[in-house]
Amino acid sequence: MRIGELAEATGVSPRALRHYEQAGLLTSVRTANGYRVYEAATAPVRVGNIRMLLDAGLTLDDVRVFLPCLDGDMLAKGPSAGFYRIARERLAVIDRRIAAQVAARDRLAEVLAAAATSNE
Repeated sequence: MRIGELAEATGVSPRALRHYEQAGLLTSVRTANGYRVYEAATAPVRVGNIRMLLDAGLTLDDVRVFLPCLDGDMLAKGPSAGFYRIARERLAVIDRRIAAQVAARDRLAEVLAAAATSNE
């Protein structure tokens, strides 16, 4: 299956597929004319699992931990201990970012309120 076919089958752009390949999450072989060819039986499943993990907030580095199980039905197997560890770590990072954004919003609201009061 060529990259365009894989992109169409998975709804993932060819650019993203090349990015996953560069990150070591997806493999292909090259034909004589340089086209990427992916394994039709496993590549769509792997890309779907990569997308599922990325959509859950994991990074490409986080997803790399799951390489041994990316070609199967990850949802049917249930989360592994590694998934829970990574998910907790990622959740902590997201919580810190949210707290920083809320603090910045609050400071900006205070500045705007003070400016509005001084202009009255």
